[in-house]
Amino acid sequence: MMKMLPFFQSGPIGIRNGTAGCSDLNGRMENPLASVAEHVPACPSGDETWSKDQEKMSDRPEAACRTSRASSITSNGSCASAGESPEKGKKGIRGILTTALKKMRKAKPSVKQVMDLLEKQKLCDAVQHLIALEKNLSGKNEEGLTITQQDIESICEILKHKVFSILKDSVLLARANPELLQQAVDALKEQEKEDQNCTSENLPEQNYQFRPRKWKDLWMVTVKESVDIRMKDTSHTPRTENLSAVGQNLLHMGKTMKEDLTVVAQYIKHLYPPEFDVFRTYAELYHHHFASLAKKAAESQLDDKDVYLLLSWVHNIYPKDMRKDHVLAEELEKLELGSLLPLSLCKELEKKYLESEEATIKNVLSKGLAKEIQRWKEDKEPEKLNGHFQSELLAIIVIQSVYNSQMRARDINAMLGEELSCRLSTELAAFLRSYKDAFEDFKERGKKHRYYRPVLIANINNCCNFSDYTEKNIADKDDNKERILSTLRDIMTSGGDVLLQQLFAQLKPIYKKFTENKWESSNEIMNEIIKTTSNHISELQTLKDPFYHSIIEKIHVCLVKDYIVRLLKKKVSMKSPTQQQNLAQSISKNAADLEAFCTSNGSKATWLNSVLPKLAEIIRLQDTGAIKIEVATLATAYPDIRKRHLEAFLHIKANLSRGELKSILGYLADGTASTPPSTPLFSSINVS
Repeated sequence: MMKMLPFFQSGPIGIRNGTAGCSDLNGRMENPLASVAEHVPACPSGDETWSKDQEKMSDRPEAACRTSRASSITSNGSCASAGESPEKGKKGIRGILTTALKKMRKAKPSVKQVMDLLEKQKLCDAVQHLIALEKNLSGKNEEGLTITQQDIESICEILKHKVFSILKDSVLLARANPELLQQAVDALKEQEKEDQNCTSENLPEQNYQFRPRKWKDLWMVTVKESVDIRMKDTSHTPRTENLSAVGQNLLHMGKTMKEDLTVVAQYIKHLYPPEFDVFRTYAELYHHHFASLAKKAAESQLDDKDVYLLLSWVHNIYPKDMRKDHVLAEELEKLELGSLLPLSLCKELEKKYLESEEATIKNVLSKGLAKEIQRWKEDKEPEKLNGHFQSELLAIIVIQSVYNSQMRARDINAMLGEELSCRLSTELAAFLRSYKDAFEDFKERGKKHRYYRPVLIANINNCCNFSDYTEKNIADKDDNKERILSTLRDIMTSGGDVLLQQLFAQLKPIYKKFTENKWESSNEIMNEIIKTTSNHISELQTLKDPFYHSIIEKIHVCLVKDYIVRLLKKKVSMKSPTQQQNLAQSISKNAADLEAFCTSNGSKATWLNSVLPKLAEIIRLQDTGAIKIEVATLATAYPDIRKRHLEAFLHIKANLSRGELKSILGYLADGTASTPPSTPLFSSINVS
């Protein structure tokens, strides 16, 4: 077989020219191809090419015919020979022979012409000339001919090497040298066309014993080699910091596949006839290579980070990124490339990922709680953020760790994100139960801590953060949601009760002054109550919303309820309507001051605002009928009021007869028998 010519060794982009190439061709021919070498001059100087038989036909070399110029492809793909026309008027045997030789040489392509066309990169013309030589030879006996089938096969090998070297670099040449790529594709099409012609004509085997040449099959092999080379060559993909070797390789393959398929869709596909199905061929080969490497990676010992990366490529980046591309989307929709990994292997990776994430978060939460407990023991005030005490560890690290883990899983796909969210909500519920136990222990043992109350407030604020996160990020159908919220409510309620114990303890003796002083100087007593409460509220303002408003409402309820308790103590009895009117005015004034104070500090318990004015009105009224109407109004607003409450309260109105009292009490019983309590106020007041 003929060795490669130097200009074929130079690669598909350019061909070496000059005498060196010609000398090398002649010098490197092997013996079986000597006849081909005879048709290729070592250094052609001019366009005269003589065979030995042609030299004998004329005594004068200059009178011999010259070879025709190289054929070229016409616009419709046919070969057009350009030669010199016979000299008009030339007579005699010599002229006749010269004309005949020129016609013969124009009609019969030569090895020299094929080689010249190859050198000029006219690959389609070269194929057509070679096919013509093949046809001429197939109909004759090789004896007496200057070219053999072996010569043709040798030239065909050279041509094939040249064409497929170009086709192998199709992705690079599509934009850099599209004309050369078009020549190679046209040469491929010519060979395929001739294969089909030979098959359809049913010629004897000896005529076309080297057909079909099956260049299309070789094209498939060449495309695969090209794809494999480009997918393995990572040198053209910039190194990304913090990516492992597996991650970098996935990035390279994804980037290469997307960019190369874009070139195929825009520049290469239209060069081929439809039966080549070029885009599908390239896409399936790139996918197969990518999937093969992904499977190999999945079966190896991957660390947690690489497991996440591989799953991201399988579920998210690979199927979505390419299909979002405006160039590839339409083409890829026609194909069913499938997943990068088999389903069973993908499930194994997902299980490994979920278990790893669950273990990681569990460890984070455990360490976070341990550090938090240690911080409680330090003689240090908790940090403030926007005026609120809180623990940076629990408020930020724990919540962000859980949230970020959930988001990463959802980025892979929704189903995996949902599965991990359920697992992490279970871990969060278990963590909060441990947190509650630790908080209760500190609440009992840490009372002498210098910053006992700020630490309690910080932990309540942490619960507010956890509650907010749970409400927004854990699904209602998740059973852990209610468990988490219930635990958080217990912690906040328990902590809030401790914060209010001191306040309520200080208010108790002040409220006793109302009955001890027979409700005289009640305005001064209420001012003292408001002042004492205000001192405590300034500290409570370091609580976060909404718990701050919740505890302010709790204070508001307590202040109103304790006031009512003093009215029901039966310590004061007034027969004079004037005394009753004076007391009613004092109660109304106290109620207004209390409402203004609580509202200004953020209480939204507006439902409490009418109870004291209504009680004051019952004391002021003297008409039984009017009293009944006011009692009915009171019972409508506060349906948990009972007969025992009203009877104790009416003890103040000593001028009521037994019959009037019974009538009023009976009216209350009739009006509230079927009305359920709405807001708990009177139901928590015991009457002695």
